[in-house]
Amino acid sequence: MKQKVMGVINLIHESDDMERLTQNRCLATVPFGARYRLIDFVLSSMVNSGISKVAVFAHTKYRSLMDHLGSGNHWDLNNRQSGLFVLPPATDDIQELSRGDLYHFYQHRDLFTRSSLEYVVITRSHMVCNIDFEPVIAAHELKGADITVICKKDALLAGGKARKVKINEDGRITSFQEQYGRMNSSIYSMEMYVMRKDLLMSLVETSLAQGQDHLVRHAIFSRLGKLHVAAYMHEGYLGVVNTLASYYNHNMNLLIPEVWRKLFFRPGPVYTKVKDEPPARYLESALVSDSLIANGCVIEGTVVNSVLFRGVHVKKGAVVRNSIIMQNGEIGENSIVQHTILDKDVTVQPGRDIRGAAELPYLAGKRKVL
Repeated sequence: MKQKVMGVINLIHESDDMERLTQNRCLATVPFGARYRLIDFVLSSMVNSGISKVAVFAHTKYRSLMDHLGSGNHWDLNNRQSGLFVLPPATDDIQELSRGDLYHFYQHRDLFTRSSLEYVVITRSHMVCNIDFEPVIAAHELKGADITVICKKDALLAGGKARKVKINEDGRITSFQEQYGRMNSSIYSMEMYVMRKDLLMSLVETSLAQGQDHLVRHAIFSRLGKLHVAAYMHEGYLGVVNTLASYYNHNMNLLIPEVWRKLFFRPGPVYTKVKDEPPARYLESALVSDSLIANGCVIEGTVVNSVLFRGVHVKKGAVVRNSIIMQNGEIGENSIVQHTILDKDVTVQPGRDIRGAAELPYLAGKRKVL
């Protein structure tokens, strides 16, 4: 698929109900799975599929995004002919930022018009999956579709929000529904769209001329009767991570070995920003079971059914259960942390007892002392 497809990761107005987790960062860079960021999954899928030109349309709170992606070298995009392009908004004006993704595509139309690539794959960052785009392109061409939407049947949303679609017997999408509707369908859109680059540019210009500036709602939804919009069914794991509940639940799902193997190794590995850390250190008093422990952690206490990111220190006598502790967290001696999400650099003082409800975990922002 080399020199045929261009990747676009669209961060414009992504659905976001992550509360404090996205207070100072965009959804794409929310830490996930002990050492990754949400954007790593779709970006790695593109690279593993042979897509060597990827544009990331940033929107707001993108400092951490720029820091994480850098030059793209961790995904081997800095050494390729095309590479990684991170495109912040052209202005900080509030009215301009409030406009839809088609407007921002138009602002960077040179990226598309100067490219010789035939197709474009447009995705969001909050769909946690591992997918090969090459058979998607092949199915798109075989059906003669104008647009192909990657979908998942009977998806386990686990509290996430996604659009439903209906398809006919030919696999053609006949109707979409926004996240809050009640359509009688078991098929969900993964917010991944394949189309020819020249069709995208035509939709951008036509929709904007009509005062419409949203890709899905305006350019695709309103043209289902005119365009052949086909569905492609994804068979692998899918985590829709755009709410606090879905973030917690899909992190916990990673503790299931089969889910871990499906997500991180098939059809290709998931890459992320490399940070050199020593192996996790377990002292004699440590007791760990059913948990993900990243490099650089020091465990003196008890960790059960939890996800610990790099550099977490669980001190002697401390107990961490059913929780997510992000980078450089410190759990003081004889403290209890249960059903809790702690952001980066959070310190729990000795002897504290922090417990969230199982259905809605307690959430602490970064740089907090509890």
